[in-house]
This record gives sequence, C-alpha cells and structure tokens, in this order.
Amino acid sequence: MKEKGYPEYLTPGFEPFDPLSLASWTEELVCKDSKRRYTDFYCTGVYGGISTGYVVGCCLRCVFCWVDFSRDFPEKFGTFYSPEDAFQKLLENAKKKRVKKMRISGGEPTLCRDHLLGLLDLIEGKDYQFILETNGILFGADEGYVDKLTKYRNIHVRVSLKAGTPEGFEKRTGAKGDFYELPYQAIRNLMSKKISFHVAAMSDPRLMPSEERATMVKKLREIGYKDFFEEETCDPYPHTVFRLEKAGFSVFAKE
Repeated sequence: MKEKGYPEYLTPGFEPFDPLSLASWTEELVCKDSKRRYTDFYCTGVYGGISTGYVVGCCLRCVFCWVDFSRDFPEKFGTFYSPEDAFQKLLENAKKKRVKKMRISGGEPTLCRDHLLGLLDLIEGKDYQFILETNGILFGADEGYVDKLTKYRNIHVRVSLKAGTPEGFEKRTGAKGDFYELPYQAIRNLMSKKISFHVAAMSDPRLMPSEERATMVKKLREIGYKDFFEEETCDPYPHTVFRLEKAGFSVFAKE
C-alpha cells in the first residue's frame, strides 16, 4: 500500500522531492523480485513500428507527461510480469505486426533494474533492436548501471531531457533543482561507455523559455554531444492537459 505523502501530479505550491528517493519508493510499489507491473502490451507506429510494453511507475512528475494515472497511483494499476513473460508478450506482438524493434515505455524503464536487465538478456542475440527510453536520473546517479549495458549489442538509449536549468527542472518535473545535473551526467556516462544513444528534449517554447533552451544546447555542446537532438512538442493527450491545468500551466487554455 502506498504511504501518505507519495508525490502525485503537481499542484501550485508543491514540495519538491528527491527523485532518487522517489525511485526507491516507487520500486517498492512496482517491483517484486525480478517482476514489474505492466498495464498493457501492443505495437505503435513510432520508431517506424515498435512492440511496446507499458510499465508502471516513474521518479519524476513532469507536468507534460502523457501517461495515465498509473504514474501517480502506481499501487492501483498493472499486473506483475516476469522478464520471461514480458518478453513473450513483446515477441508475440512484434511477430504479429512484423516489426523489428521493442521497448518498454509509459513509466521509467530503468526502475526495477533486475527486471530490465533480465529482459535485455532475453532479447540479446535475437533479431530485434531494443529502444531504452529514460529520463536519465538513475543512469546519471550510477555509472555502474550504465556499464551493465555494454554487453548488449542491439540496444539504443533515448535520454529525454526535461529542462535546461535547475529552476526549470524543479518547476516542470517536481524534483529538486539540486538533481538537475543527473540527466546530463547520464549523457556523459553513455558517451564514456560508447553506448548507442541520442538526446531528446521537451523544448516546446510554450513550456521552455528560449533562453533556457539555449542554455541546454550550450551545455550539451560543452559535454561534447554533437549527434541527433530530438526536440519534442507537447501534445494535448487527456492526462497531459489534466496535469498541466492542475499545475497551473495554460499551454492548452481555451481562448
């Protein structure tokens, strides 16, 4: 059962949290040995077609998040799947739709480390690429976690940046600005381990001021990142609109 005080969607005057502590707290709710909670499995058209498992639980509270309420109330959603069971679901859907990519999405895939690595072990050697989407918090905090990815040949990591400044990070993710550097450290760690990856960012000007975007781009250059930079636009998914309104953002305010 979730303890009182667990961060849900942001509202004005929220108390910023430690995302590493929230990661551990969330894992208590969504991980069980090597099993993890999933809400569904199906294929989508992104990445040219990909078999996807939707996991429960995240360590950030982004105001622009599109995921359903399983992010905010993880104890109420999903079913536990072992790495073997999740792989079979991903494989079944991939064969049905004739796609050659797999991923887990929705929640933060790097939570429940034993589950993720167990799943990657099963995919390794198969004719599928695995796209690992992450907010970079855990990969920035633990270089050893990133090092474990070096054994996998068909993995590509997508690091999603949420902000270009500590203030923007805290305002839009709910996490304390002190932890703003962790996703950038994740990029450094991935570069040092020579793991295939690219950087994405929710740089929608309705959410991120142009000055902050410029700061973010400058920081990436200073790190030495010069590859593909995927810039995201905030879309009006129902849960996105709900979270933005609750947090006091007027991105989709009616005229």
